[in-house]
Amino acid sequence: MTPEEAKLLCKVFVDTIQQETETTKKVMRAVPEGKKAYKPESKSMSAQELAWHIATSEVWFMDGVLAGQFTMTDPPAAPPTIGAIVSWYETNHRERVNKLKNLPADKLMKPISLFAGMELPAVAYLNLLNLHSSHHRGQLSSYLRPMGSKVPAIYGGSADEPMQH
Repeated sequence: MTPEEAKLLCKVFVDTIQQETETTKKVMRAVPEGKKAYKPESKSMSAQELAWHIATSEVWFMDGVLAGQFTMTDPPAAPPTIGAIVSWYETNHRERVNKLKNLPADKLMKPISLFAGMELPAVAYLNLLNLHSSHHRGQLSSYLRPMGSKVPAIYGGSADEPMQH
C-alpha cells in the first residue's frame, strides 16, 4: 500500500463512517426509554446494551487505529439513558473522526494485529468498524417495532419512514 492509497482509503472510510453515524443515531434515538431493557431472546443483548456496544466499539476501533495498536479493556459503564448514550457517542465519535482525518499515511499503513492471526493495515480497520456497526445497527433496528417504536429509514425508506421523492 502506498501513502497515497492509505490516505485515499482513510478519506473514503471516514466519509462513510460520518454518513453511517447519522443513521446509527436515528436508530438509537428510536429506542423507547421505557423499553430499553427489551431483548428478543435471553441470549440477546438488551436494546440499551446493544446501543452502548455500537457506540463504544466504534470509538474503540478508532482509538486502535489512532494508537497503532488495539488494547482489550472493558468499556466504561453505560450511561443511564438512551439520550445520554447518543450524547456520549456524538462527542467521543466526533473527536476521533477529526483526529483520523489528520493521521499521517505512515500510521495508516502500519500493520496492526487484532485477535489471533488477524493483521491488517491500520486503515483497513476503519472498514471493519463500518461493517461491525452496520451489523449491530441492523440488530437494534429489528428490536424497534416489538418495542412499539418506528423503524427509521436506513438505506431507503421503511414502512414507518417512507422514501421522500
